[in-house]
Amino acid sequence: MNQPPLPAPSFSVITGAQVHRVISGHEGEVTRIIEDAYRLHDAGRTVNPDSYFLTFPERPSSRIIALPASVQGTVDVHGIKWISSFPENVAGGLPRASAVLILNDARTGYPFACIESSLLSAARTAASAALAASALSAQRGGRPARVGFIGTGLIARFIHTYLAGTGWAFDALGVHDLSAEHAEEFGNYLGRTENGTITIHETAEELIRSSDLVVFATVAGQPHVTDPSWFRHNPIVLHISLRDLSPEIVLASHNVTDDIEHCMKADTSLHLTEQRVGNRDFVTGTLVDVLEGRAATPPDRPAVFSPFGLGVLDLTLAKYVHDQLAGDGALHTVPDFFIELKRYG
Repeated sequence: MNQPPLPAPSFSVITGAQVHRVISGHEGEVTRIIEDAYRLHDAGRTVNPDSYFLTFPERPSSRIIALPASVQGTVDVHGIKWISSFPENVAGGLPRASAVLILNDARTGYPFACIESSLLSAARTAASAALAASALSAQRGGRPARVGFIGTGLIARFIHTYLAGTGWAFDALGVHDLSAEHAEEFGNYLGRTENGTITIHETAEELIRSSDLVVFATVAGQPHVTDPSWFRHNPIVLHISLRDLSPEIVLASHNVTDDIEHCMKADTSLHLTEQRVGNRDFVTGTLVDVLEGRAATPPDRPAVFSPFGLGVLDLTLAKYVHDQLAGDGALHTVPDFFIELKRYG
């Protein structure tokens, strides 16, 4: 039986400006999309291989990461994100991270879109953080009113945007960064959007002790916060940068992640803890376990959310952006991108 002809593939390029237009001001909707992606992953309806790290002996602080993935359900797409992290960019006035994402058709495998992905990556990270903050605080009886940010770059700004965009309000906001200039700039940003008291803290200890919700969004390559007593008030911790906390703090906390297997690699704080104790018993569960009530994080310990960052989240949000633009007739297609479409010429 002959297969009916497949439609000729097309290819579009989606700019960062287009991504911004689709997602800006829609933090609640983006967070719902990310939650749906997590639930598909929990149900086994995704493929999320290990990320591949391209590293450079002459530039040990820099890397480029490939995140291939596939999502079933109504998303129904394959693809890959290619994201670089070059911390030295910051000193030269450029953001640390840059990224593109390729979407592939689930039926033919043909790539059909290339999307500027630094905004997508920041948005899915922030939505994941906001979702975790809401789920963990719900288990503890209410949302904290004192938040502290350690690290003040793009991800910290997006996390604040997504917290505010999903209904969070704060009486006090703390800021700490190794760069006093960056801390002051982030404090000024918060001052334009928040009514609460804003404090620039000279030390991480001061910030942590005065915050009930702590956000780590640094570029730390190894643990630099090592004293569990700083967390004696049992805050919720969004450990987005993954490598800030020592095993002693991990072992003294309820630990939630997005995918346990994925988080146990690349010298994350959870990975270092596993190497220390030889097991994973210190992991309470995944974010979906918390959402479904299968894992509890009572207020007798700090609750730490350490998400490795799943490619399926990027793909799901990228497909949403693509479909919104396609529905509006706003896709920039590239004519003749595919040229050899006949088997024998």
